[in-house]
Amino acid sequence: MRIGIVCPYSWDVPGGVQFHIRDLAEHLIRRGHQVSVLAPADEETPLPPYAVSAGRAVPVPYNGSVARLNFGFLSAARVRRWLHEGAFDVVHIHEPTSPSLGLLTCWAAQGPIVATFHTSNPRSRAMIAAYPILQPALEKISARIAVSEYARRTLVEHLGGDAVVIPNGVDVEFFASARPRPEWQSAPAPSAGGPETVIEPRGATDSQAATGPAGPRTGGTLGFIGRIDEPRKGLPVLMRALPRILAARPDTRLLVAGRGDQEEALAGLPPEMRERVEFLGMVSDEDKARLLRSVDLYIAPNTGGESFGIILVEAMSAGAPVLASDLDAFAQVLDGGAAGELFANENAEALADAVLRLLADPARRAELSARGRKHVRRFDWSTVGADILAVYETVTDGAASVATDERTGLRSRWGLARD
Repeated sequence: MRIGIVCPYSWDVPGGVQFHIRDLAEHLIRRGHQVSVLAPADEETPLPPYAVSAGRAVPVPYNGSVARLNFGFLSAARVRRWLHEGAFDVVHIHEPTSPSLGLLTCWAAQGPIVATFHTSNPRSRAMIAAYPILQPALEKISARIAVSEYARRTLVEHLGGDAVVIPNGVDVEFFASARPRPEWQSAPAPSAGGPETVIEPRGATDSQAATGPAGPRTGGTLGFIGRIDEPRKGLPVLMRALPRILAARPDTRLLVAGRGDQEEALAGLPPEMRERVEFLGMVSDEDKARLLRSVDLYIAPNTGGESFGIILVEAMSAGAPVLASDLDAFAQVLDGGAAGELFANENAEALADAVLRLLADPARRAELSARGRKHVRRFDWSTVGADILAVYETVTDGAASVATDERTGLRSRWGLARD
């Protein structure tokens, strides 16, 4: 099958939508399909062989964040050329309502169109106001996918229609097989340092993770991955909780991976505690997996605007016990709190309480790790990719049937119908 996938956001700025599209494209290619991805990208951005640049993107405030989008006459011309050269059996557009390549493609494309909606925003005035402009494009869509029930609800309430829910996918084995980095793990405590024995949930197998003692440890290593300067990712909430955590467990470390102003992030933390926070900057996919395999507890303190929570799935795949804010989308990904613990959103005291309790309870962390590893299998690309391919096949089969009916009708009209 010839498949064209449209990415609305700049390829050179990492994000959940871009990662999802990249992994989907590579999964489909491994399955033997021909795939081309059209995405905004700066000239110097290295692109994989299946990706095509639609030109440089510009930053635009969108859904509580800053998205780098691509729009305009030049972009529209590049979209039309890409569609013409690709001759795709199906075009898969992500975020077709954003003012970027997705909407341009929806206007220009002919034939089967699948659209995936990632946004969760229950009160989007902009989406409501733009509906008359969006309607003609949306009517061309053959099938709709939402990455979560909350993304589906946003679509239904603002634009009408419905969608099948297919979650974001993750290469579970990639994260599960990553090697921890010793310098990122919590340090072993002296043998006479107290009665606490940690059952380490970062072992090589699920059974070892659930039952195998790793010896006494002190403090603990906390992990956070996200854009530092984007408030809705929740790092300020974690920083407000950190003094109480460090007062009770001074050897605790926080590893932060992501771009942003480190000095600004540390501004509210007492100077004597700042050395307990280590900024790693942007990390590769390999180091992200190794980080998640190394921490004693992964924390997702996001405050809103999340429709799914791909980082939670990645953390569970790596066997990291997860503690997340109780956003609806996060609660759904974590099976209502069975596969990871939840704390009251934006409540630093509740976050500190949960961290201290979990660091002192290695058996509970091992239980969360084991449950997360089991739960996360439903998000593996072997399942998610098959579901998306089923949607493609449905719309292409439907288009073929329509084309056959139209040809039959023409033959009948002109006396050319066969027995």
